Amino acid sequence: MGSRRDALVVFSPSGKRGRFAPGTRVLDAARSLGVDIDSVCGGRAMCGHCLVDVTEGELAKFDIVSSVSNLSPPSQAEQDFCGASGVRRRLSCRAKIQGDVAIDVPLTSQVHRQVVRKPFEAHDIEINPVVQLHLVELEPPELGDSAGDLQRLVSALQRDWQLGALTCSLPALQQLQSIVRQDDWRVTAAVRNGREIVAVWPGLKERVFGAAIDVGSTTLAVHLCDLRNGDVVACGGSMNPQIRFGEDLMSRVSYIMSNPGADRELTRIVRQRISELIAEVAIDAAVAVNDILELTIVGNPIMQHLVLGISPVELGHAPFTLANDESVDVLASELDLVINPGGHAYVLPCIAGHVGADTAGVMLAEAPFDRDDVSLIVDIGTNAELLLGSRERLLAASSPTGPAFEGAQISSGQRAAPGAIERVRIDRETLEPRVRVIGSELWSDEAGFVDALPSGGVTGICGSGIIEAIAELYLVGVIDADGRINGEHAGRTQRIARDGHGWSYMLYDGQPKVVIRQHDVRAIQLAKASMYAGAQLLMSNLGVERVDRIRLAGAFGAQIDVTYAMVLGLIPDCSLDAVSSAGNAAGTGARIALLDGNARTLIEKQVRKVEKIETGAESDFQEYFVAAMPIPHAFHAFPELDRRVDLPQKAPKARRSSRTA
Repeated sequence: MGSRRDALVVFSPSGKRGRFAPGTRVLDAARSLGVDIDSVCGGRAMCGHCLVDVTEGELAKFDIVSSVSNLSPPSQAEQDFCGASGVRRRLSCRAKIQGDVAIDVPLTSQVHRQVVRKPFEAHDIEINPVVQLHLVELEPPELGDSAGDLQRLVSALQRDWQLGALTCSLPALQQLQSIVRQDDWRVTAAVRNGREIVAVWPGLKERVFGAAIDVGSTTLAVHLCDLRNGDVVACGGSMNPQIRFGEDLMSRVSYIMSNPGADRELTRIVRQRISELIAEVAIDAAVAVNDILELTIVGNPIMQHLVLGISPVELGHAPFTLANDESVDVLASELDLVINPGGHAYVLPCIAGHVGADTAGVMLAEAPFDRDDVSLIVDIGTNAELLLGSRERLLAASSPTGPAFEGAQISSGQRAAPGAIERVRIDRETLEPRVRVIGSELWSDEAGFVDALPSGGVTGICGSGIIEAIAELYLVGVIDADGRINGEHAGRTQRIARDGHGWSYMLYDGQPKVVIRQHDVRAIQLAKASMYAGAQLLMSNLGVERVDRIRLAGAFGAQIDVTYAMVLGLIPDCSLDAVSSAGNAAGTGARIALLDGNARTLIEKQVRKVEKIETGAESDFQEYFVAAMPIPHAFHAFPELDRRVDLPQKAPKARRSSRTA
């Protein structure tokens, strides 16, 4: 236990935190918590690899006010390395803790970087982009001809391509006179929506590009596409830099509420990172940024507000009012996103206060509005956004699952990165575990496992791993249906041990040890109960007791084993053959909207038909939530799961209400 004088230090993006005595170096604090900070020179202020950023302001979730004044004054070495970054960027090997502080470890200072698992999905898309290229030959001007170069271009486009009533963007107009004279009056014009000239090149131009962008609360993903044929030419992703202001969405809203003007900083850093990702994928594909003419953006409502430069404060309290629930179409430069100066950004529409453009993207990718069977589609993140229905009727809701599925609030938890345990199996007789980590295909009981580990070894457990661990512990009887770790099995294995007032299970005996504690189980129970209750609420409102198919969307949904998800009670009973991953469906929807202009009209029409269910306003939600806390559920039967898995027997519980059936 730390003394009252010990300072609370919170690290992002890992979410790890602890109390440390004044004078402790930030680097030492990080190492003691297992936080990943690079230091090639061994902490002698020679390499500059251990640079970190200090978050300024009140962080209500941790009940601290973080400030650079709570670190020792910058040394000369820090000033040499940090330069114009100022006092908020520090060398962790020199900065000493003097008070409560939140520290962000930037990507460049991490040894084992977050694995952003948002690949694009193979999907049939009609290629009909809003930007089309048109080659024309202009009539050269002659003395006495008063027509301007733009008018000559407009006439040629009307003559050759039957495009009338055209306008021209200012960036294209500013370059026009130079460009039309470079190739004997032959130019290629990029025309958007058949109405506006947005860019012009000399001679023949055959390829231009667009980027589909998924702005998640935890991760950002960019898919660069050839607008001519729809090919994905490069993908990129990174952590959302806003994480240092709060692991979950409401923590960020709370930070903005407590720190006037903070919304502008959160907007600035996410826009900057998106532009950096666009530049990175352009380099990977050997594409000029100036050849990128169109962006489509999806994100949850809070992320969308911040990307658009709108304060999300109204989304932090009832009635959770959106500034705008329709699509937004603006010049990318208005959002400080760096592409061709005439390029546009199209932001898909939101559905409701906490059901955003990312869910609209999922709708576009999965098209439940065009199916007869009843689909449950869940985009799993710090909020679970749910869609339920068919072509007859569609409902949507959002359940606050929190960051536990991403490794936060878990004692040995971490986000998905090389070395994180992602797969778990436990022997039914010996209770001995087998694990597999990100970055290796070998299980821990296979020859060569240690040698095949990533350079940092086993570093912790990520969301898919914690789900499998708890589900497996339930199946072998170490955890009971109420989520209690059962100490009666301590005589069978030394892995079960006393842990404060409860028990724990040591999953991996290494350095560091990976231990499943009682509060870890509770954190996962709370998250899964919220998600299940949201699904149950939608099913009750739709008047169905079963669903025909379940699709798990999002980076996390793509990684979890659907059998273990059902064992845990994350999703309702359904034929396991009808439960599958939709991958990054939100990103796929953004790509569809990028490549097919008609899809924009379609989704704008469909989202208006969705019935929005606000979980916080529904009296039954709390009852459903309580019933969903046990594993897999207090009284719901899982006959489809029973066909595949030998579930532990438990005494039936009386239903609290007929509505909970």
